[in-house]
Order: sequence, then structure tokens, then C-alpha cells
Amino acid sequence: MLYYLADILKDVWGPFRLFGSHVFLLAGGTFVAALAVYFALPHLWDRLPRDRGKAILGDMGGMRSAGKPTGAGFWVTLVALPVIILFAPLKFWDMAAMLALYAAMLFGYLDDRAVVPWGELKKGILDAVVSAAIAVFVFLGHAEPVGGEQVMIAWLPFVKGLWFVPWYIYVPAAAFILWFTMNATNCSDGVDGLAGTLTVIALAMLAFVLYVVTGYRPVAHYFLIPVYAESARWAIVVMTVAGAFAGYLWYNAEPSKVLMGDAGSRFLGILVATASLMTGNPFIVLALSPIVLVNGGGGLGKLVLLRLAKRVGFDIGEGNIIRRIRFPLHDHCKKNLKWSNAQVLMRFVLLQLVVMPVLLLVILKVR
Repeated sequence: MLYYLADILKDVWGPFRLFGSHVFLLAGGTFVAALAVYFALPHLWDRLPRDRGKAILGDMGGMRSAGKPTGAGFWVTLVALPVIILFAPLKFWDMAAMLALYAAMLFGYLDDRAVVPWGELKKGILDAVVSAAIAVFVFLGHAEPVGGEQVMIAWLPFVKGLWFVPWYIYVPAAAFILWFTMNATNCSDGVDGLAGTLTVIALAMLAFVLYVVTGYRPVAHYFLIPVYAESARWAIVVMTVAGAFAGYLWYNAEPSKVLMGDAGSRFLGILVATASLMTGNPFIVLALSPIVLVNGGGGLGKLVLLRLAKRVGFDIGEGNIIRRIRFPLHDHCKKNLKWSNAQVLMRFVLLQLVVMPVLLLVILKVR
């Protein structure tokens, strides 16, 4: 909104021209969202449902969360919404994608509130519907006509040149990436501050890629990738959300006072994947959230591997290292390696900070 008012307001007072600057909007959105959540959340969390803990993890402190307000992602994202509207100049189909992101958050919040938690099948179907909707909205908003057909122009790691992807390939592939990233992030939410901190770091780096790499012509040309005009606007969105969840993390530091629940983790996961699509390279999410995807998504990979092995008649015994590794991986570190919550958080964050830039440089440069 401020972006579109810049031309009018600058005639009233010169400094209002800054509203037309993406850098100003990015910084302003981050700062305002962080302050808004920091001041508002303590007045809102008493209205949240209470966490029931995880009895299966009782020996690892899984019941310490019992009784704490959960589902704070509901309030954090709602407080961030007017800030996003104010600072991020999004177009129609991008706003439609944002509404779908909020639908994913709402489903998570309703699950947090449910007396009987929703079943995996119900959540999986709803996640698939939301993911497919976002993939369609992204395609409708960003596809370009090539040879008489609407296609997404994509670039991939390790391969030179551009790929022209039709809707019947793009939508299913993008929907799977959205679904997997959302659920991997959700599974990573088991240690105070872990999923939130790792994802805020990913969002900050993603904003850099959107604004400085894919949204800035000289840098994009240097890396031999196309320029995406809307990238800078999505950088404002992701940094505004990063600021909002930074305000939340102030209260989520161990010992936490409030938990973001499925409402927050699902929103963060699907936002990272959606904004990654805006870079033109969906695989960039692997570089931005490597620890989250391994930590939370490894369990899905383990399940598929065990079932495939069983189907072909190969028995992976109980003593096999594949079976001994627990997922989410933070549970393995706590139970088997005897790490404390603070050690899990610090070491996973350090791994993210080391691995993420290396993978990102490989994806950008090795082509």
C-alpha cells in the first residue's frame, strides 16, 4: 500500500518518496512486524489452547511443554498480515497465494485446538489441496507466453540455460515441494526455538537471494539466470514474516513461555517453499533449509525406504543403522547422543550457518 502512495505523498513531504524504495519497505516491514509481535503476543497468548506434551518423549523432557500456550503462530501471522499489506506491494495472484498460506496456518491452528488431534490422512489431504492451490496461483501470476503456450521460465542447478515448464509439469512438481517443505518444518518443531530459528535464518538468506540475486539485473546476468521482477516484493514479504517470528522467538527461548504450534511451523515451511519458487529455481529450498529438511523430512525418507525394502523382500533388521536413527533427528540427538535442548539448538543453527551458504553457492555457480 505504501509503495502505491509514494507518488502522491512525496508532494506533501519529500521524505515520503522513500515509500517507493524496496529497501526501505523491506527494512520497515521487518522492524514494524518484530515490534508489533513483541508487544502484542503477551496480551494474546492466554487465548490460545494449551499444549498436551508428548508422553512418548517423557524421558527426554517431552512433557515440559504440557500446559504452555500453543498455536501462537495464529496470532503471530495475523499480527504480521496488516504489516505485509502495508509494506509489500503484491499483485493479485501473489495475494491469492498469501491467502492460501494463511489457510495452511489456519488448518494447523484448528488442529492445535482440536480435543482429538486430526489424523495424518486428513492433514495430508488438506496440505495437498493448499499446496496445489499455491502452485496454481504462482503459475497464473508468473507464467510467460513462449511459442504460444504459457510456461514458467526456470533455471536449475548444474545445468546451463533456461527451462520452459508447462503447467502440467510445474503444478504437480511445485505442489510436492510445497507439501514436503511444510511437513518437514512441522516435524522439526520439537525443541524450544529450533524450527523458528532455523526458518528465520532461511528467510533472511532467501530475502537476500530474492532481492540481490534474482531481482537485481547485473547479479542475475552474472550468474546466468533470468531476472524476476517480483522477486524484490517477495523479499519484503519474507523479511516481514522473519521479523514477526523474531518477535515470537523472544518468548520462545528456553524455557519457553509460548509455542507456535502447527499454525506457525506449517506457515513458515510453506512460505519458504513458496518464496523459493519465486526465485525460478524450486531446488534452491534444499540450500536454504538443509537442516530443517533433513531433521524433519528424514523420517519420511526413512519410512519410504523401509517400505520399499520390505516390498522387494529385503529385511532391514532392528540392529541396522537405518532403524537405529530416530526422526525427527533432534529426537535422536536428545535420546541417543544425550544432547540437551540448548545443545541441539546451537549445533543445528551452526550447521545451518555453515552448510547453507556452501550449498547456495554451488546451486548458483555450478551450472
